[in-house]
Amino acid sequence: MNKTVSATILSLVLAFLTLSAAGQEKSAVPKPADSPSQAVLAQWNDIGRKLIAMAEDFPEDKFDFKPTPVQGSFIERMLHAAGVNYFFTNITLGQKPPAEEAPKRDQFKSRADLVTYVKKSFSDGAAAITTKGDKGMNDLVVDPFGNQKTRVSDFAYGFIEHSGEIYGQLTVYYRVAGLVPPESRKK
Repeated sequence: MNKTVSATILSLVLAFLTLSAAGQEKSAVPKPADSPSQAVLAQWNDIGRKLIAMAEDFPEDKFDFKPTPVQGSFIERMLHAAGVNYFFTNITLGQKPPAEEAPKRDQFKSRADLVTYVKKSFSDGAAAITTKGDKGMNDLVVDPFGNQKTRVSDFAYGFIEHSGEIYGQLTVYYRVAGLVPPESRKK
């Protein structure tokens, strides 16, 4: 009988401790929201990370691969994604926008050239976001594509979306080439 009572008490104590710990987890204070510039920067860096991974991963001998003849090649699409980032970066920092949306393919002879350019374009954009800070996210710039004033944060999100669209296109390039995109691989 004593063993049964001891086992019952032990079971009740363990159940109470388990419920108490679970209750404490639910009542924990949630972490605060990111500041406006932190939120933009997190999204910018995340899509940059995905595109950089593709630039580092896609077979160099397939850089000129096109799923169909009328589409741009893998490297042309990647150069476009990175190149248009300078419309965001330059305009946000009060500089002249680039003359073209992407550099010419013949300027990139190796994977190292491509990776360096893609990394730099996202790093430069991240630096512009950091420079503007929270207060600067509400500054107005003129979007050259729509000839309209827009907030820096909204301007950034437009470029983030554009990079996401290019990322989606490039996942198709991977699949058509018989490859698995880095983000789709088992971790």
